[in-house]
Amino acid sequence: MDVLVDLVVPVKELRRAKSRLAPAVADLPGDDASREQAHRALAHALARDTLRAARAAERTGRLVVVTTEPAEQLGAGGPWETVRDTGGGLNAALRRGADHLRRTGSREHALAVLQADLPALRPDELDEALARAAARFAEGATSAFVADHAGTGTTLLVAAPRHPLRPRFGPGSAAAHAASGAVALDGAWPGLRGDVDTPGDLARARDLGVGPHTRAWPDPPTATAVGAPARETAC
Repeated sequence: MDVLVDLVVPVKELRRAKSRLAPAVADLPGDDASREQAHRALAHALARDTLRAARAAERTGRLVVVTTEPAEQLGAGGPWETVRDTGGGLNAALRRGADHLRRTGSREHALAVLQADLPALRPDELDEALARAAARFAEGATSAFVADHAGTGTTLLVAAPRHPLRPRFGPGSAAAHAASGAVALDGAWPGLRGDVDTPGDLARARDLGVGPHTRAWPDPPTATAVGAPARETAC
């Protein structure tokens, strides 16, 4: 089974996103307001680099961002759609994005959730993981996931074509997805597993090599567009 995969990427309201990254801005120059702005800019950069890499993957079909942020905040005219997050938590937002894709897209596509804090993600990593999921679907599995670098969270959840997406994100989501019947996908994929929740995670991602927006932070935003050429690499 070799099919395109439609992706749902949740982007939390930037002023509330990534609270555990606050220490990363604590020593920046300026006042509290400027550090708060830098914190928002970091969350923004992580999401932009994730979207850039996801869009560049060969196996990505449609890309839907579920967010409360204005569409232009993530790049007006970017090669993705936006769905308004109307509340109810992360899993509700993901179901809303999945429902939108199922209503308006091909039922022959697989459907996936990709977390928005993967600044070191490489398109080839995502392609390989999606290919691995397709192979498991051909063997009879109906969903698959990739655990984060700690082994407790989930960075990617994939549902086979014509099967519902059942997100169980939150503390211990890897175990929750496994308990729901999703199969864990094997592969090193350091960028795909490298979600950024803490300053240590950010340092680890930078060691791997992050995309241009995270690489530029906390300097002023670069001129690199979020909607970079569709097959450009993320490094």
